[in-house]
Parts: sequence; C-alpha cells; structure tokens
Amino acid sequence: MARLFGTDGVRGEANTKLPPELAYRMGRAATIYFGQHSEGTPQILIGRDTRVSGEMLEAALVAGICSAGGNVILAGVVPTPAVAYLARKLHAAAGIVISASHNPFQDNGIKFFGGDGYKLPDRVEDEIEQIVRDIEGGKFFARPIGEEVGRLERRQNLLEDYISFVMNTTSERFDGMKIVLDCANGAAYKAMPTVLERLGANLILLGDRPNGLNINDYCGSTHMENLRLEVLRNRADIGIAHDGDADRCLCIDERGEVIDGDHIMIICAKLMLEVGALPKRTIVTTVMSNIGFRQALKEMDLNCEITAVGDRYVLENMRAKGHNLGGEQSGHIIFSDYSTTGDGLITALQVLTAMKKFRATASELNALMTTYPQVLLNVRVKDKELCQQSEAVKLAVAEGEVELGATGRILVRASGTEQLIRVMAEGPDKNQLNRICNKIAAEVEKCDA
Repeated sequence: MARLFGTDGVRGEANTKLPPELAYRMGRAATIYFGQHSEGTPQILIGRDTRVSGEMLEAALVAGICSAGGNVILAGVVPTPAVAYLARKLHAAAGIVISASHNPFQDNGIKFFGGDGYKLPDRVEDEIEQIVRDIEGGKFFARPIGEEVGRLERRQNLLEDYISFVMNTTSERFDGMKIVLDCANGAAYKAMPTVLERLGANLILLGDRPNGLNINDYCGSTHMENLRLEVLRNRADIGIAHDGDADRCLCIDERGEVIDGDHIMIICAKLMLEVGALPKRTIVTTVMSNIGFRQALKEMDLNCEITAVGDRYVLENMRAKGHNLGGEQSGHIIFSDYSTTGDGLITALQVLTAMKKFRATASELNALMTTYPQVLLNVRVKDKELCQQSEAVKLAVAEGEVELGATGRILVRASGTEQLIRVMAEGPDKNQLNRICNKIAAEVEKCDA
C-alpha cells in the first residue's frame, strides 16, 4: 500500500484523491495521536490558502477533530509559516495547513506542524497514517459524548499577530521604495501588502484578488512573466513573488532579471555576515543549487552543506548542526533565528533590508552570484528504480562528467512525487549541456521501454 504522506503532507486533486472523507479521518487520527501524547484536551490550529476546496476540507477536518474530542482554532486564510508560528505561540498540540502550495487550484493538500512549529518527522506521520488506516478498517476508537465533544473557535486576530511578528524581523523601513508585489492570488494576499505598506513601501499589487479558482494561475513565483513586465514598466526597485501558500519567495531586479533562491541566500548571507548573525559561516542547501552558488560561497569564504531535495532535509541538517540559514533554489528559504519553516514574507524583508543596509540596487546584489547555464529534462518512466540502476544510464552520465570536467556537473535523480527521472546538467556551454542531457535522457527512455 502506498504511503499516505508524501514529501510535504498529503496532496492530490480535491474531492477525488483528497476527498473530505479522508480529511475527516485525518482529523480524527491526528486528535487521537496528539491526545495520547499531550496533557489534557488537544488543541489544533487550522489555516488554509484561497482554493475553492479549502472550506470543504476545513469543515471535514474540524468534524474529525471535534468528533475525537479535540478543540479547533480556525485562523482562516493565512500563509503556511503563520500556522507554524501561531501553533508555537498558542501552545497548540499541532497546526494543520490546507494547501497545495504552487499546484493548480484543483489540487489541495493537508500537512501538519507539531506544537513546536516544525513539520512532523516521518515516524509521527507514519503513526497518524496507521490510525487513519485503522479507522478505515473499522477499528473502534472511543467517541466522546456530551460536554466532551470538541469545540470550534474562530479567532479574527491571528493574522494580525503574524503580521506583527514578520514586521519585527527587520529594523529597516522601506519609505520611497517602489515594489511590485505578486501574491499569487494565494495566502499572502492580505498579509504581505499590509506588512510592506506599514513599512512605508510604495506598492503595485498583482495576484491580490483571489476567487478560489485563480491561485497560481499565471501569477506568483511559478509564473513571473507579468511581474517582470510590471517591474520594467513601472521602473520599480524590485519585484517580489510568493507561491500559493507563501512559504516561498522569488524576486525580479530592476533590470528584469530573476533573483532565485540561490541568489537570495547569497544576498542574505552577506547581510548576516555584516551584522554578525552567521556564526558558523555556513549555508545549507540541496543538490539542485547552481554551481555558481558554490563559487560565490568560496569567494565569500563561506561553507556549504548539501542535502537531498526538499526543505525538510535542509531543516534537518540545520537543526542537527546548528546552522541558521538554508534553503532551495525554488525560493524556500529558512531563517532559523526567526522561524521553524520557510517563510516567503520574512525572506522578502531580508532582501529589502539588504538593499537598504548596503545602499545597493537589487541588480547589484543579484550580481554577487553568477548563475551557470542549467538544462533540466524530465523523462516520464514506469520504473524509477530500474532506470536509476541502469548501467547504460550510468555510463552516459560518466561520459558526460568526463566531458564537462571541473567546469560543470550532472545530476540524475528520481522525482519524489511523480513517475519522472530528472536529468540535470550545469556548465558554461548550454549547447553542450543540451547534447549531454539528451544523450542521458535517451538511455533512460531505452531502459524503461
């Protein structure tokens, strides 16, 4: 039986792969689990993004939690990192986010944070999943009655609490800065405009009118074309883009160039060095970071820890080794001095703070790192393991590595969420990279035929 929890919670098309019946069972299971591992009645916080299916899944989760004797606090539409922060602040047993991040509106997801604000470790997800399976199989779990049935509380001030927290992560104001902000018609649409306006910025807003169907729809951090055009047309200082649940941030500089997660980490490392806030002089990132990122770190005399793809692996390394800056090329950046998870709003404020602190334009900071050309091919396969173990694929990779030498690198890996083999190469010559990647991809296709 396939594992219920993926790399970032349970995700799928709402009302088919992720129906309200499953959300109900997950609510019950989580309450049973946290009831066994906490004192008193478990209190669970729920936040969601703007998808049309969010209220349906929220209602099902609430029913499941209350039917198992748990109490629910509804935060409404809030960024994912707000749930992590508020779960800690409210001393909740857990926080639940209803969101499918950057996926289209038809999809949705359910992911958990512990009361400490961190995503649940695999073993806890496995225990909750086993309770879900037990419920599906008809195992009896006591149902509270009368006054022991759980209650629901809606709190209107929670978003404001989070906004205040985010604002306190910078000591700068941004008066006079012209910023184009794209909220992806998602969870940041109220919070981030409020933060920037209170800090004095002159805003041009995109993706701030969610209707349940337009989240990530040619907007946000996965579709930055309109943001780029608006930055250039308005001669803005910078453009900022979030994804649907606002745990990511990417930027556009005043010249229209993308500032991706690698560049953002270099900018923030420079800022943290300036104020003495990077004591171990190390950034944690994944195997997907560009070669140029590592070269920039060498020039800054900084170290790098490399993990598997996924913010949870970055965070595991940061917690285990005491590092306080890490992230992914995709814009999922973790500042552990402030948050227990990636926070797109905090990330954006740190970039703006660097601009003010160094009196630099966004393009000047972007130039701290040179991005090497990168080619990525996705090859759909039936058997990911077979393709990864293929001797022909390994030989094609080895030949490509010899050809690139020290000037580039090749990475072939299986997708964690889809039946894909991802073939990636980096180096100074894009035509060369295309040829090498196509040769490897052809061998992948042959071994899966």
